[in-house]
Amino acid sequence: MALNDTNMQIQSHRKLKLGMVGGGVTAFIGGVHRIASRIDDRYELVAGALDNDPERGKAFAVAIGIAPDRAYDNYEDMIKAEASREDKPDVIAIVTPNFLHYPVAKAALEAGFHVICEKPMTTSLDDAKVLAETVKRTGKTLFLTHTYTGYPMVRQAREMVANGAIGELRRVQVEYAQDWLAAPDEDPEAASANWRNDPKKAGQGGAIGDIGTHSYNLAAFVAGVEPTEILAELTALVPGRQVDDDASILLRYANGAKGSIWASQVVAGNGNNLSLRIYGSTGGLEWWQEKPEELWYTPLGEPRRLLRRNGVENTPAAVAGSRIPAAHPEGYLEAFANIYRDAADAIEANEAAVLVPNADDGVSGLAFVEASLESSAKGGVWVSLKDKK
Repeated sequence: MALNDTNMQIQSHRKLKLGMVGGGVTAFIGGVHRIASRIDDRYELVAGALDNDPERGKAFAVAIGIAPDRAYDNYEDMIKAEASREDKPDVIAIVTPNFLHYPVAKAALEAGFHVICEKPMTTSLDDAKVLAETVKRTGKTLFLTHTYTGYPMVRQAREMVANGAIGELRRVQVEYAQDWLAAPDEDPEAASANWRNDPKKAGQGGAIGDIGTHSYNLAAFVAGVEPTEILAELTALVPGRQVDDDASILLRYANGAKGSIWASQVVAGNGNNLSLRIYGSTGGLEWWQEKPEELWYTPLGEPRRLLRRNGVENTPAAVAGSRIPAAHPEGYLEAFANIYRDAADAIEANEAAVLVPNADDGVSGLAFVEASLESSAKGGVWVSLKDKK
């Protein structure tokens, strides 16, 4: 059993130097970023300001191999010191709570670093627009880690839609159901997630900003177009919660197609139950994140077909996103690594990364959040996304 020829090609790459802000010992997503950066051996983590507790952050940085003199109390000190080094990082990864994304990214870009940032890009649309302008002004790139765009079969779906496999777009359905925030905020088991329910740290959007932006980005990535208008109902189903934990959104597209997004973090029995269904005039595609190696394709009037990762029918983007032969499972970490690898390719070639969300996608995500908040606050009215951007 052999790897695909695409993956067998040997290329020489300069290993990029990586700095990290956030992602300390208590942070799940920090470990994910570090693992993803190492899978293709394209990065070396050289500097970090990893924790809001400086001593704990520096101790953890040294424990994972960062030199003591490059373990910092805060991001300001790190960016200032690292910008003056000959061996400075090429890129800064931002894995902090949402409210720090904007100031850290702006400071990093202006100091001459590329940025890999967790979503949502900022906590407000105004800040997102400023950050997008900063990207253009500095000539640096901001890569946004919408993880699900890294899955091979999501990239397969995108190429199939672009190549006309489902005909003209008619319907887009995204559901993202979780239960990890179903308990009251004061529940001890929910303590690590409390910042997500604090509008000062997470932004005014709760579920809509956290998993709603993932849903919106996934729909746009595969469909190839964004909706023109949305109508939203955002609800805090857990008593006393200050941000939404359940969101229902209707979508309208320019060609008359319709869609909907349901994003909830309070529905018992759901872990990370993300699904995408997209239908056109001549066929449909269905994908579930908890079965990421499978993509169902149904040409109109024909039986459903199960397409698998690294199968003979895979498109070039899906093949390039796969590392191991079919039937050896790949998943979340590898999808995340695809984003890191594609970012490295783009930085090395000084080109745009076609398959990695960027600052413009970040603006779109915040436009979606703010339009949803406005629509819901007005009792569920249609709001133009174009007017927001």
